[in-house]
Amino acid sequence: MADPQPSEGDPAWQGHEPGDGNVYECWQPQTDLQIQIWLATPPPNSGAGPTPREVAQLAVDRMNLRAIEIGIVPEPGPDRIGIVGMPVYMWVKDPDEHTWGPITATASAGGVTISATARVESIQWDMGDGTKVTCHNKGTPYKSAYGRSKSPTCGHTYETESAGEPGDKFTVTATSSWVVSWEGAGQSGTIRLNGLQRSVRVAVGEAQVLVQ
Repeated sequence: MADPQPSEGDPAWQGHEPGDGNVYECWQPQTDLQIQIWLATPPPNSGAGPTPREVAQLAVDRMNLRAIEIGIVPEPGPDRIGIVGMPVYMWVKDPDEHTWGPITATASAGGVTISATARVESIQWDMGDGTKVTCHNKGTPYKSAYGRSKSPTCGHTYETESAGEPGDKFTVTATSSWVVSWEGAGQSGTIRLNGLQRSVRVAVGEAQVLVQ
């Protein structure tokens, strides 16, 4: 309920007189606006505003977090193919605050203001051959100078070729795990987000096949 109540004649009364019902302050989650409406009887849960965690989630929604852009060798593409037994490099391509963090946003609702900061904690790589690799870093972009050396930060080695897979390629999926730290209104907490993902498809063949 609005405190103090609007004065007599205020548009919020919608033509009613003070004492005939009450004017309530209502928060609209989709717009983050607070409006006043007249009601003859108190609405359910009136006076119960959003919790600090709920406001923290509003801050997260404003961050526009996205799945990473995948960097990988062997590269995807119709004329690209990797070799069984050769090292595979995986990395976060062109990372920014929306795909890797850290990113900070603030939200206010119901008299509660929360500041939240999000960053990627890890990337789980599903390599498409039944193997999953978890990397707690952005990985190392491949350079020709590395030759046959394994990735020092985030890599894999295919032991089988991709022939027989859909399109004769392995589907590689990178799933981001975010951790969000928030504080405000005398409280603090953590929100974990998992599910932002992106996929590419890579071909892998036997070396003797490639030289024929």
